[in-house]
Amino acid sequence: MKKLFLAAIIATFAAGSAFAQDSCESKAVGKDGKPLAGAAKTSFMKKCMADACAAKAVGSDGKPLAGAAKTSFMKKCEKGGA
Repeated sequence: MKKLFLAAIIATFAAGSAFAQDSCESKAVGKDGKPLAGAAKTSFMKKCMADACAAKAVGSDGKPLAGAAKTSFMKKCEKGGA
């Protein structure tokens, strides 16, 4: 039962990560209203994805993840793989 619940949560995060990437992509606009490009876009996307994933880094008990669990979750979430 726990494995099924964990699989459902991971699938939800994977879909959320894809949505976050689309959302970050749409927010990547400079002060002049033009889309960001190059290093500015890369930096913005990295920060935006980290912020989006940090909000989802919650354990099955509802408490925020910490330490190695958070690090592992953040890496997977930012890649879009989990």
